[in-house]
Amino acid sequence: MNEQILQEIADFCRQRGLAESTFGRRAVNDGKLASRLRNGGRITTDTLDRIRSFISRTGEGAVANRRVLIDASAERAHRSAPPLAPAAPLRSDDPQRNFRFFDNRQKYLLFVNTCSEKWEIANRVGLELSSLHPRPPAVRVFDAGVGDGTVLARVMRQMHDNFPHMPFYIVGKEISLEDVRLTLQKMADRFFEHPSTVLVLTNLAYAEAPWLAVKSLSAATSLVWNEIALTGNSSHRFEEQITELEPFLAANWKAKVSPNSGNPVYERPVILVIYRADHRFLLDPILPKPGGTVADYDLVLASQPYRARASVEFKAKRVIAPLARALGPGGRMIAIHSYGYDPGMEIIHKVWPEDNPFSSNRHEILKTVKQELGPAGRELNFNAYSDHRSLFRYDMHTLPSEISASIGTSTLLAAWNAAIYVAQIEDDRLSDVNSDRRYIEATREVLQKHGGLWFYDESYVISRRRE
Repeated sequence: MNEQILQEIADFCRQRGLAESTFGRRAVNDGKLASRLRNGGRITTDTLDRIRSFISRTGEGAVANRRVLIDASAERAHRSAPPLAPAAPLRSDDPQRNFRFFDNRQKYLLFVNTCSEKWEIANRVGLELSSLHPRPPAVRVFDAGVGDGTVLARVMRQMHDNFPHMPFYIVGKEISLEDVRLTLQKMADRFFEHPSTVLVLTNLAYAEAPWLAVKSLSAATSLVWNEIALTGNSSHRFEEQITELEPFLAANWKAKVSPNSGNPVYERPVILVIYRADHRFLLDPILPKPGGTVADYDLVLASQPYRARASVEFKAKRVIAPLARALGPGGRMIAIHSYGYDPGMEIIHKVWPEDNPFSSNRHEILKTVKQELGPAGRELNFNAYSDHRSLFRYDMHTLPSEISASIGTSTLLAAWNAAIYVAQIEDDRLSDVNSDRRYIEATREVLQKHGGLWFYDESYVISRRRE
């Protein structure tokens, strides 16, 4: 049903020159209508009727009929009446053009700073480092979504502890401008402690980023490749030069919403290569060159790389399978996503009893990835592991005195934000409950019941056999 109505919306928007967000606002007062439908969201029959009524009421056929039936007096009245607002063109501030991030930034940053998920993910990734067998000339790592850079920075510290004298080649994919800025702010110390590091940040798609190669010829002609050799030998000097990249990032790191999938895609492909100038001679064999490079990664980190509500086919075909192909001999990919069955979901179920954001588990994803890879998957091991190894917990930071008979408003709001962020509740659904105090009471009840708030993540590993 979703595919049919999405096709109708796409056809209408193409004919009328409308952005899908504009269509959603005009039809049902929901600018995220199309993106929610693509992610498996459901609509009521009343909403469906309103959508089709809007299409029939404003479609080309309806306009043509009105032109035929209009008489001269009506035409004169029409000329004297204020004109209807034309379909808005895509402006620089239109969300379809200047797309920044899937999630509301305030929710994201509040979640990151009040919960320990990033720490725990880095600890889980650290368990895989002892199983790596890097080959010259470098330890090769691909981060399939660096986010704010917390996980990557912590993993790089662990890598330095495990491989203190080996060069690092690290590629991070991130489409969000804000997250690239936050990541770069954490890198000055990494270049100081481990000078033989090549850091590459890119906004390419999953099927392109590991190889730093753009598949589309038109995109390749607009590729921006920027190589920065940091001078000096202090974190302060490195930070100064990294901060000077701000104008470059603002001008080039732009994204938009794909009219076909509703997912964020780059406006123009960007590859940013950073290393220390005083180690250029040593790093020359691993510095990437325009035109593509080998993947053969020793470690691929895929932390929350897809929307929980996306179909298992999408997760396998568009995300995990391409990353598995990028593994080198003996390489390991660890993928992590939200699991549910925790106090956070108790809060969600008190407000939306039937909601189930976690549509597929690690077993289903691995099975689908095997099918997608076909014969190419014979060289890979698919490790779902037991729940004891796969599942891990992270907590919301609270003081012992905060969870009592009277819980402060700030704690309740932080807990509610964490619950709806993890469950990926859309803004339009939130508007229905924000008008009363149901969510506050539900959050307070769960916090008092458990003495705090925690969540579970699920992990699995795909490894390539050693030669």
